Amino acid sequence: MRYVILRDDDTNALTPVECLERLYRPFLDRGLPVNLAVIPDVATNALTPDGKTEGFLFAKNGTRSATVPIANNAKLVNYLRENSGFHVAQHGCHHECFEFDRKSTADISARLEQGSQMLSQSGFLRPAAFVAPHDKLSRESYREVAKRFPVISSGWFELERLPMAWWPKYAAKKLRHAAHWHAGGALLLSHPGCLLSAQRNFGTMLDEIARAVQSRNVTVLVTHWWEYFPEGNPNEQFIERLHETAEYLASQKDIQVISFADLARGGMPLN
Repeated sequence: MRYVILRDDDTNALTPVECLERLYRPFLDRGLPVNLAVIPDVATNALTPDGKTEGFLFAKNGTRSATVPIANNAKLVNYLRENSGFHVAQHGCHHECFEFDRKSTADISARLEQGSQMLSQSGFLRPAAFVAPHDKLSRESYREVAKRFPVISSGWFELERLPMAWWPKYAAKKLRHAAHWHAGGALLLSHPGCLLSAQRNFGTMLDEIARAVQSRNVTVLVTHWWEYFPEGNPNEQFIERLHETAEYLASQKDIQVISFADLARGGMPLN
């Protein structure tokens, strides 16, 4: 059996419910879990590393508050809680650029706790997984995140950013050519790039996903809901590729789509 975790990043208080419903109804109807990396208190001036406004802010509609807690969007919170196929991961706190690429343990801890409290106050279960904005964590952040979350999901891991006590396990992972590994009490998952991306070739997208899934025991498929709605307008061809992915995953008898929490409970071969 091969396992797939679908991870969609950047759901926040400004996310239109209609976007998530349009994208993920085919997954929900097939009983396929969708892991949403949710920003607990989104910064309304969030920028990309190259200084552009983050794409997930297209629906902020003139909001003037510096940040908006997820609880402020009761419609979205109720929708996610009413659809049990959605599973919440914690995506930073405000999603400021390189938010967890910092050295102050006190600052890191405060952001982690604030984010977790905001999700809890909205009625969500404590997340099993943490996703750092832009996949950047400092050595101090890795330590603090691993204390609080059984799973860290990232695109890659860099030796110089890891706690030195983790280096032997990282070296063993590299020798095994493993995608996933354990350190600091946490399970660290990497992914094969954002295969479900508007920047990729739509004609070969499903084939690339199938190859990635067949190449390992556990595959994290990463996408971003807002990429399907550039400036709020649906990209029908891209949405169709996502729905074809749902059909493919549901039709394969040797593939099981799971949540981060399922994986954290164990019993599944990683690599």
